[in-house]
Amino acid sequence: MNSHLPYSQACENNKAPILEKLREIFNAPGTVLEIGTGTGQHAEHFAAALPYLQWQPTDHPRAAHLAVARLQQAALPNVLPILELDVNQMPWPVSACRWAFSANTAHIMAWEEVETMFQGVAACLKKDGAFCLYGPFKHEGEFTSESNKAFDQSLKSQAPHMGIRDIEALSELAEAVGLQLQDDVAMPANNEMLIFRR
Repeated sequence: MNSHLPYSQACENNKAPILEKLREIFNAPGTVLEIGTGTGQHAEHFAAALPYLQWQPTDHPRAAHLAVARLQQAALPNVLPILELDVNQMPWPVSACRWAFSANTAHIMAWEEVETMFQGVAACLKKDGAFCLYGPFKHEGEFTSESNKAFDQSLKSQAPHMGIRDIEALSELAEAVGLQLQDDVAMPANNEMLIFRR
């Protein structure tokens, strides 16, 4: 039983629709850099379903331990040992990847950290790769739902540096490091998948 393992209900809810999109985008062999692995539920689910990928889980040094037991128990041959990754600490411990994925991180990071995340991804990402960023986002400063507006207020009450990010601002960050927002896919529960490529 997995009842003793760190668990996220949000990961459980969104892993199937995210996998459906990743199957289309991560459609060839290569290493996936996951930023913010958290409990490891996404890494376990996606790596098992996409065995042609090599999955590199990472998380902040304070959180990287959360996924260890789950990933060790899963013992998937295409999941590498989790690495500690602080987006602010350059160079990153991963030098190259074909694909990059991050879920529900941009609204928790400080804006300066979101900037360094894009810089780090651009430095690692191969020319034919893609960066998929999942979560709730604003459009031209406007929330897409009342629930997202309430979530943003909740985040800011926890820590002023947190908050739902504006897609246009993220697109500018991407362009500054040579990436382009290629697609914006609507996902369940007022979330979106942003797909960046060179």
